[in-house]
Amino acid sequence: MTPDLMEAGARRLAAYQQRQAGMGRNTESGGRQAAYGRLRDDTGPDFAHGVALYLEDVTVSFDGFKALNALSLSVDHGELRCIIGPNGAGKTTMMDCITGKTRPDAGRIFFGSTLDLLRHTETEIAQLGIGRKFQKPTVYEALSVFENLELALRGDRRVRAVLRSRLDGAQRDRLDEVLTLIHLKDQAGRTAGLLSHGQKQWLEIGMLLVQDPKLLLLDEPVAGMTDEETERTAELFLSLEGRHSLVVVEHDMHFVDQLTQGRRKVTVLHEGGVLAEGLLAEVQGNEKVVEVYLGR
Repeated sequence: MTPDLMEAGARRLAAYQQRQAGMGRNTESGGRQAAYGRLRDDTGPDFAHGVALYLEDVTVSFDGFKALNALSLSVDHGELRCIIGPNGAGKTTMMDCITGKTRPDAGRIFFGSTLDLLRHTETEIAQLGIGRKFQKPTVYEALSVFENLELALRGDRRVRAVLRSRLDGAQRDRLDEVLTLIHLKDQAGRTAGLLSHGQKQWLEIGMLLVQDPKLLLLDEPVAGMTDEETERTAELFLSLEGRHSLVVVEHDMHFVDQLTQGRRKVTVLHEGGVLAEGLLAEVQGNEKVVEVYLGR
């Protein structure tokens, strides 16, 4: 996506911002710009130009250390993109910025061609359709698999109120669909705390999917999984491609190979910026990537 296109989207939002002058928060927090007041996004993200996510010159510093250093990248709508790189490369900070957890010192982040994510709070960004899965699964271990998905579907953390209300037919069909997709159909009534580590990972992914996110950010999703679970997770992600945009941060190169299949793009981060980008075979043959990450 060109900077001109992104400028056009920013101008559309600027008109509303001017009308709301004085309502936004203009204070500084930790050296970073605070969140703006809520903007209307009645039509949601615009993917007409084919881009789901666009970062331009994003910079984040912590006590003088640049966790992100003018990072720029874009992810196409419906694309499955793998992000690799050594520890400290900026992968987690990048996702923190996309989701609103961390505010960058400089740069721009757009969801689709018009939604400037830096004008939204962390909660608003989730509501716009960006879901994130952290490395460690976080599920309600005392509840059943089905109940976990039901809570996520309703978007209400009041457990008793949610579980006492009835699902309609469309909601039940949606939960059944996701249970099948995440390979937990036969575990629906099982207490989540009794699941294997890999199954808990699938359950948390399912809890995101029932909310129908447009973009999924997945941080080392197969860490601690068995070989069989890893293979099934690759199948799951490949089945989501096209219906969702996926950004997968991963160190397991075999899993990355399973996902990319020799034809999907891989981005290598190093010292807060893009070191290399291309097909897996291309980045594996890149001398700089071999030196700083893959080894000889």
